[in-house]
Amino acid sequence: MITIIRASRLIDGDGGEAVDNPVVVVDGDRIIGVYAKEPPADVLPRDARILDYQGCTLLPGLIDAHVHTNFPGDGTPVEDSFKEGDGLLVASSVDAARRALEIGVTTVRDLGGRGSTTFNARRALELGYGRGPRMLLAGQPITVTGGHTWHYGGEADGVDGVRLKVRQLCKLGADWIKVIDSGGGTINTKSYLPSFSREELGAISDEAHRMGRPVTVHTLNANALEDAIDAGVDGIEHASFLVDETQAQQYSPAVADKLAKSGIPVTTTLAVALDCVNAMRVKDRLTEKEKHFLDDWSRMLEDNVSQFRKLREAGVEFIAGTDAGWRFTTVESLPDELWLMTEGGMSGTQAISSATGKSADVLGIGGVTGRVRTGLTADLLAVSGDPREDVRGLRNVRLVMQAGQVRVADGIAVSETNQLVR
Repeated sequence: MITIIRASRLIDGDGGEAVDNPVVVVDGDRIIGVYAKEPPADVLPRDARILDYQGCTLLPGLIDAHVHTNFPGDGTPVEDSFKEGDGLLVASSVDAARRALEIGVTTVRDLGGRGSTTFNARRALELGYGRGPRMLLAGQPITVTGGHTWHYGGEADGVDGVRLKVRQLCKLGADWIKVIDSGGGTINTKSYLPSFSREELGAISDEAHRMGRPVTVHTLNANALEDAIDAGVDGIEHASFLVDETQAQQYSPAVADKLAKSGIPVTTTLAVALDCVNAMRVKDRLTEKEKHFLDDWSRMLEDNVSQFRKLREAGVEFIAGTDAGWRFTTVESLPDELWLMTEGGMSGTQAISSATGKSADVLGIGGVTGRVRTGLTADLLAVSGDPREDVRGLRNVRLVMQAGQVRVADGIAVSETNQLVR
């Protein structure tokens, strides 16, 4: 069936000016026409389905480049989540995928799940046992013994050990290789120190590239960041500058300049701090521990947005990722992530591009999705108003189309037969 979609404006995902009164034509799962004005009548078949979203903005389906679908994003500690069996983690991933799709996220890159759970979740969706976005997977993040996220099953040590782990992940079907090169929220790890030796990190990068897989690295300190750059990786997650146990940060202009010159893009993950702060602020009374938590994450939020601004000014490229599932961040958090990017100096158009066309290019799917362009997959989103004015308006979802199939219509999820799901 041919579908004709009209809207008041189009943001095509390339970062350019919006187009007024666009008409987009979809045939099956593909976009077959994008018009800046009403095309001639003989171009549009008389029996086409027409979706009219006047007053709305049409844009590509969104991409969240850093999620963890295993986890609920409700503050449950990772150690507690991993007390559950693999079956529950698969169910969590399928549910998170559904919720992401319903708010307009049509592609996610899951950068860490236990064992083969995320691969099983993706296969379940492929077989029709649920609905969700396109899933690019890393599987188990590679970490040192006892390192951050060791619970996922990705522990590996030594040059031979890390090469073997890369091959095992490729065997499972990993699209990306994720490396943990500093501590994190896992108990007994140190965020301000690198985890792998430079030789080990270089071996991971070399082996992944031999196997045709790109590599992205979790770094929370300047030394780990510099090691990752020197290893020739393809992406950086977080890019913080922690210096000690207090979670204090010290921005390094020299490392920032080196990162900018490398051309390696960074995934933002600013929403984690915002969500931690908001989770405490809604409470009527805070314990002393919670007060310290609020103070620490308030400072972290301010530092992270400031460093995001400085890194951009240095010439570093960014794509949008929320770290959804971690701490209090859910798969519905991408609009807040983009808003924080505008707080750090991006325009609304630039922020949206970081979660559409630019992200698609970095993730290697720019020839498939990420833009409203003839020949690409019909992953489309319509929202009320103009989200360039406040990107949090991306929450005002009216239409979600995934590969030509309407998944949300007028803000309500629809079934396979397009009957409303109440």
